[in-house]
Amino acid sequence: MTQQPQWGISLSKYFVLPQRVILAIMGFLAILNAYTMRVCLSQAITVLVIKKNSSESEDGGSAICEADDLDNGASSDSGIYDWSEELQGLILSSFYIGYIVTHVPGGLLAEKFGGKWTLGLGILSTAVFTMLTPLAIEQGGSDWLIVTRVLMGLGEGTTFPALSVLLAAWVPANERGKLGALVLGGGQVGTIMGNLLSGVFLDEFEWPFVFYFFGGLGVIWFVIFVFLCFSDPMSHPFIKPSEREYLSKEIGTIGRNDNLPPTPWKAILTNLPMFALVCAQIGHDWGFYIMVTDLPKYMADVLQFSIKANGLYSSLPYVMMWIVSVGSGFVADWMIRRGIMNTTNTRKVMTGLAAFGPAIFMVGASYADCDRVLVVVLFTICMGLMGAYYAGMKLSPLDMSPNYAGTLMAITNGIGAITGVVTPYLVGVMTPNATLLEWRTVFWVAFAVLFITAIIYCIWASGEVQPFNDAIIEPRNVDFEAEERKPQPKLKALEQSS
Repeated sequence: MTQQPQWGISLSKYFVLPQRVILAIMGFLAILNAYTMRVCLSQAITVLVIKKNSSESEDGGSAICEADDLDNGASSDSGIYDWSEELQGLILSSFYIGYIVTHVPGGLLAEKFGGKWTLGLGILSTAVFTMLTPLAIEQGGSDWLIVTRVLMGLGEGTTFPALSVLLAAWVPANERGKLGALVLGGGQVGTIMGNLLSGVFLDEFEWPFVFYFFGGLGVIWFVIFVFLCFSDPMSHPFIKPSEREYLSKEIGTIGRNDNLPPTPWKAILTNLPMFALVCAQIGHDWGFYIMVTDLPKYMADVLQFSIKANGLYSSLPYVMMWIVSVGSGFVADWMIRRGIMNTTNTRKVMTGLAAFGPAIFMVGASYADCDRVLVVVLFTICMGLMGAYYAGMKLSPLDMSPNYAGTLMAITNGIGAITGVVTPYLVGVMTPNATLLEWRTVFWVAFAVLFITAIIYCIWASGEVQPFNDAIIEPRNVDFEAEERKPQPKLKALEQSS
């Protein structure tokens, strides 16, 4: 165990909160910043593009709702860029092209060198390119904007893999539900802030201010994070000795282990619960990215909400989602601790609730037509129920393999993020006229994806540590006498943590 410096012990007295809670808070803020920078374009694009005129459907009915009067009759101002729905879909999806690429490298780097710098530098680079977005749009139009969004995605792709490694190193199993849900809940709060504040800023200031503001917050977060947080308890200079001992006993050094064998790719990729986890991630991301990326466009193009109202009502579903995600974390921990359900069944129940419910209410909202209140209520319930994912399949990588949590998160999140490329572009192709009937088809497709993937997860998922966690791969011809003389890795890991 690394000797803790005396100055660090002295400094630890000034911290009221345990360092694992501070790390969880900074992780929450990391995801919050990542999502504000990611989603603010979804609001900004509604004022950048030339707005479509209201049209009639083929049967003579209204295809697009009448403009609201929530801002003294003022509707969204028309922009100056003549970008088609298909091009807008490509712009919004381009972020995920870069996002996919750095997932697996990010997980491997975090496992090898620790999650601190992998996470920190990723968020910093995203913040820089966010602040460069107005320049890209003004100088290069849609082409430069797409390139900038891809570069933003490259930086942000390391976020979840690095955080999984940090959580595995810092959070004991009996605190995983609540602290994990707290950290992952940053996505909902970031979406709330991104939508709500973007609506306010776009109404009060010029559109570039949105990107400068959220990018600047990302830079500030980086400076604080680098000072406060470290990759694991053993390398933290000013953690309290009592917390250091507790975490060493409960976790050991699984978060950063230079002695781990090479990543057991074949065992991971042929593991049936891993397949179920990937399917659930695809379902979650399909529904989630449609809502995150395109809900502001639906409210602007179909429901005809004004800028400020769009920001407000696009953010409400994520308020409910955040509340449910944090609450479900506490409920999941309580169910497991009291023996009401084991980890596997708890994850399945939460994931099923988070998939079947949103699928139903998402489609229901499309049949509410132009009843704005009912539509907002149904979307809010839809996203609220989706918050249970964060006490379900989102924690499965930590359950299945603490040693390779970063790699598992990178694989699942990376494959799931492909839907971030597909869905916004597909929505643009499926809604060339941005009519209600076209959008209804979009939601029915999401319904099918959510149902199918959740059923697969509920059948084959597991919340138990998988055999590949210890990377023991036995050859066909085994020298049993030699094997008996070798120390068993699993027992050794247990001895280190006791």
